Amino acid sequence: MRSIKTIFVILASATTLSAVAQRDIPENLPKFDNRKLHFGFQLGFTSNGFNVDPNLTLGDSLVRLEVNSQPGFIIHVLSELHLGPYFGLRFTPGIAFASRNLNYTYVDANNRAQSPVVRTVESTFVDIPLYLKYRSARVNNFAQYIFAGFNYSIDLASQEFVDNTVDEKGEFIVKIQRMNYMVEAGVGFDFFLEYFKFSPELRFSYGINNIIVQDQTKFANPINGLNSRIIALSFNFEG
Repeated sequence: MRSIKTIFVILASATTLSAVAQRDIPENLPKFDNRKLHFGFQLGFTSNGFNVDPNLTLGDSLVRLEVNSQPGFIIHVLSELHLGPYFGLRFTPGIAFASRNLNYTYVDANNRAQSPVVRTVESTFVDIPLYLKYRSARVNNFAQYIFAGFNYSIDLASQEFVDNTVDEKGEFIVKIQRMNYMVEAGVGFDFFLEYFKFSPELRFSYGINNIIVQDQTKFANPINGLNSRIIALSFNFEG
């Protein structure tokens, strides 16, 4: 619900700014689109979660398995190759930091729900995304754009190959694969300022591969499938 509210606020703000942009004002960076290649950087915040396919029958006394999304942060380099007045090819490699909580709720011998057991999955991704971008015609110092593409992501913090057979402290981990493949799409708004272009954007990412490592522990057994789900609000700066 919070993510939906954020989307509405951004779209409403962009609509207002678009109306302001219709006025006859001096044009900033008039030769910006004449260059074939642009560079910049991207900073942003993320909401990280999973789409989980549970099978509670495989968890002894397990009655509920939920995912709690957690905030994260991204730092990307931005490059864009112009393919014409409206289309562009974007390549934005970088680092993303993410964390997600899996909450397991069990019942006791009297069938009373106990406090959830939380397993946190932390990731440090090396993102290698490639997008096709379509931008509207520029009106004074404002334009809108949409984009879609594919992200090949490597989780440097993955514990895929960690020995998870010994549980001396009662802390079995939930292991996920190192490689993550995601389809992504988003919308953004270009504001041509005096010295650079500023572009806030909203991006949705959906993992297409099942990343759970099924090592037969009590936390992995109840999970048939686990896919990444990320919502990112980022801010682009291009010179």
